[in-house]
Amino acid sequence: MSARFGMRSIALLGAGLIGALTVSTTAAHADSFDQKRPLLKGGTTASYFWDDSSGRAGDTGLPASGKPMQKGLVASPSWPLFTEGYVIYKGKKAPFFVGDRGPGNPSNSGVMLDLDAKTFAQLTGGKFNSSTLGVDGVGGEGHIKVQYVITKWGGGPGKKNHPVAFSTGAYARFDHNPAKPPKVILPQAPKQQPETKQPDAPAQAALPADPQQDKPAGVSPALAAAASEPVNQSNGVGGFAIAGGLAILGGGLVLGQDKLRKLVRR
Repeated sequence: MSARFGMRSIALLGAGLIGALTVSTTAAHADSFDQKRPLLKGGTTASYFWDDSSGRAGDTGLPASGKPMQKGLVASPSWPLFTEGYVIYKGKKAPFFVGDRGPGNPSNSGVMLDLDAKTFAQLTGGKFNSSTLGVDGVGGEGHIKVQYVITKWGGGPGKKNHPVAFSTGAYARFDHNPAKPPKVILPQAPKQQPETKQPDAPAQAALPADPQQDKPAGVSPALAAAASEPVNQSNGVGGFAIAGGLAILGGGLVLGQDKLRKLVRR
């Protein structure tokens, strides 16, 4: 490898890295344009143009801001130059800055924004034609309904509110009373449900005593039942004593009668 070829390779590599960094920075900016706080929201009909000072297709020369024609440069009949924002069409978003004045007469009919042809093609799915400065593949459609969001007002003259027709001359007057920014509704955290107290477990009802557990071991059921019965005063200890006495007395009388019979026989 020659030294000349090596230096050229290094130069190409350096240029590639710089290009990659530029693309990365641009992509990061494009991803964040709709994260800024909105200052104004609305809707209008948008047309498109491409003025590159070539004199073709009704070209009227360089944009009023002095910036070269480029993607993202739009014309407004009343907003201050260098106002920034983005448009939304069928869910697609595209950033813009105000770099020119217009539309002229169409703004009297409600066409309050002139998009650059490349942004118009991006939103509609068409293709920018560099020869005709028009947009192909959209069936000749030149107007679309868009939503606009302003994220930064330009510092020069112009109306800092919803656009008005070019014929009003609002683009030449300083506006010291800009529109009040719309309220930003932040998502609320879900409310925590209060803890529900679990009911206390019902107290276990006392089980009736098992009569079998109170019976003495080795005792027959009949005796145990008799022992468990309350002692009646008439059938208590006194009753047993009297019954026992009568039994003894009866037994004595029987023995006496036997002895008397034996004596008579003798």
